[in-house]
Amino acid sequence: MEIELGFVIVGDGQGSRVLQTARRSGITGATVFFGMSTVNTPLLQFLGIGETRKEIILIGAEKNALRELLDTLARELSFKKQNHGIAFTCPVTGLYGVRGYSESNVACSKSEEETMYQLICIIVERGFAEDVIDAAKAAGSRGGTVIHGRGSGIHETSKLFAMEIEPEKEIVIIVSEKTVTDGIVASIRDKMKIDEPGKGVIFVQNVTATYGLY
Repeated sequence: MEIELGFVIVGDGQGSRVLQTARRSGITGATVFFGMSTVNTPLLQFLGIGETRKEIILIGAEKNALRELLDTLARELSFKKQNHGIAFTCPVTGLYGVRGYSESNVACSKSEEETMYQLICIIVERGFAEDVIDAAKAAGSRGGTVIHGRGSGIHETSKLFAMEIEPEKEIVIIVSEKTVTDGIVASIRDKMKIDEPGKGVIFVQNVTATYGLY
């Protein structure tokens, strides 16, 4: 079977509904993260609420089953209406440690579908996500979603009273049109000095299907 990873980004409190719909579809494995979405609409800027709390659900499943689930979610949660939520899928090239799946019955996603979008993930120290978003917008991005995490790489540890501390991280995810991805990445690399040790990490993935993107 061919596996894909689905990302569903919805408003605060909608994650449980996504999980319930997934279970009804026979998909039980999902992980929920909380984050902030930076939006760029005149109304929200006027009201002073340019950031909104979001729930990000990661779902790994067989390709056709996942696509059917996202079709259902897009319909039930009205993804066609702006700011009601988005979803997209990315290819998976390996899957390990998941019950019911093995190397013998999982095919690497070939990602032969024509893609218009790409996923840009940027990991930086906490407090710098806004700078990442600003750099991305300067290169044509409409915004992104920020997730909080922790890092433990060799350049990400500091010491307090001889005790190693793992500083909190911010993960920024941006879905961009493929034609502007390179410009967005270049802008972030330049502003955040990503190529210097410990400044951050960027990786890019192709997006194979999208729902609710404008």
